[in-house]
Formats: sequence, structure tokens, C-alpha cells
Amino acid sequence: MKSISILGVFVADLCFIGDRIPSKGQTILGKKHVVGPGGKGSNQAIAAARLNGEVSFITKIGKDSHSEMAFNLYKEAGVKTNSIIQDEKLFTGVAGIMIDKDGNNAINVVSGAAEHLVAEDIDNKIETIKNSEIFLTQMETPDEITIYALKKAKEHKCITILNPAPARKIDEGNFKLIDFFTPNETEAEFYLNKKIETDSDIKNAADEFLNKGVKNVIITLGEKGIYFANKNEKFFLESYNLRQPVIDTTGAGDAFNGALAVGLANDLDIKEALNFANKVAGISTTRLGAAASMPFAKELENN
Repeated sequence: MKSISILGVFVADLCFIGDRIPSKGQTILGKKHVVGPGGKGSNQAIAAARLNGEVSFITKIGKDSHSEMAFNLYKEAGVKTNSIIQDEKLFTGVAGIMIDKDGNNAINVVSGAAEHLVAEDIDNKIETIKNSEIFLTQMETPDEITIYALKKAKEHKCITILNPAPARKIDEGNFKLIDFFTPNETEAEFYLNKKIETDSDIKNAADEFLNKGVKNVIITLGEKGIYFANKNEKFFLESYNLRQPVIDTTGAGDAFNGALAVGLANDLDIKEALNFANKVAGISTTRLGAAASMPFAKELENN
């Protein structure tokens, strides 16, 4: 199996579950409150490690109770932690998550220490990237650090995956750094500044990303599945047929991206890797929480 390095953020998720997500100015009575580990990069590292991936995580955290939660989880999952930077002067990030009875969510992330990542931090951990064959990141770290790390990953011949969440500006010249680009419909709309509603819209959007220099485009469509496109093939794939009801979609995108990295690390062909990622993401939605919802490899046989 190829090795995987992931740059991203760890946050403590503060989840509030109720019948609905409150609107502006509204107060509602919730049903449940859960505190657990989260952050897109961290979730993706957990997802990949639980699927037996060889995973190193690059981030910056504080030295507090939330950071202890992180290290305990990484030890359990098997994530390598030698590239995690601790700064006792900074606090570990947090996220407030509202979840309704149908599993839909709204999220506010405060990245904390990870917001203070600088290029020197990446340089100091460059051996982790250099020794990886697959590099995965998102847009929760500062924009300049995300791009800097992608450039370093390409310099060291890594296959790069960018999950553009939350959607933030990418300079046109930097799309060529991306081997696999994994926006959802909303994120794709942000980058193209247009509504994406029909199958034709989705296909055209993928073509536009290819024209920007992306090698492979994967637009995730929630319960409708995904659309894949590169210069050689284009197709829709349906979502995984679940045996249990959806209760929480938080972290499903992270499950997908972590699993995609593992699929590529195992040299699966693209359809096999995407079906594998679809299955992992689908199973994650049948469980509450983000990192806690990531399935282990042995569980896939029973779902």
C-alpha cells in the first residue's frame, strides 16, 4: 500500500441535535448534546487509518484537554502523529454543529492553533510529505499554506487530492496542482459562480474544472451519488444502498475523501476506488458524529 499524508485541522466538535436547525434569531430546545473529535483533515486521517491506510497527519494544535482527545483517538486509529505540532500558547480548534432530525447539519468552525500554520511548519515536516505517495488536504488551513503544501507535494511526486471545503478562492494557476478535486455541488457552484441543478450542469461544471487544469474531477452529490470526469472517461455513480437509515451526514464527505485516498493507495482502478469511497461515506451517515462515524475495514464486509 502507498503511504498517505494529510494536512488539515483538528477541532473538538460540539454537536447540538434537535428537530430542526434554528434560523437567524431563533432559539429552539434541543434533544441531545455530544462533544467529540472533528475537523476535516483529522476526520479524513481517522477514516483512512481505520481502513488500514498508512497515514501521517500534519497539523498544529494547542496543549489542552481537546488536544489530549486528539492524541488518544490517533493512537486508537493508528494515525502517525510525529508531524503534529503542539503550541501551548494557542488553543485547539472547536466547531459548533447543529443537526436536525433528518441528519442535515450547519457548521461553524474556529480552527484555533491550525490557523497559525506557516510555511516553515510545512518545511519542518517535509519528510512526511516526501515519504508519502498520496497527499490529501482541504481548505480549513490558511489558503497560502494549503497551496504551499500542494506545491511541495507535487515537487515530491505525490498524487494530490484537494477537498475544497470550506470553499475558498483558488487562483486559476493553482488548479493544475490538483490531481483529484472533490467538491460537492455547493462548492462547485462557488468556484464556477453559477447554479448547478441538472445532470447537464454537473457535466459542464466538471468540464470547466478539467479546463482549469484539474486532472480528475469528482463532484459529490449526496444521496444522488457522484459524478466523475477526466479526459478519458466520464460517468455517474449512484450512492451506496444502505441497510440502515441516515441519522447524521456530518463527516460523510470526510469519510469519502479518506476512503478515496486509501483506494488510490491500494491501486484500485478509479471505479473501484469511487465505489469503495461511496460505501464508506454511506455507512458513516448511519452513525452519529464525525470521527466516531468512520467505519473500520472489518466492518465493510457486514454492510
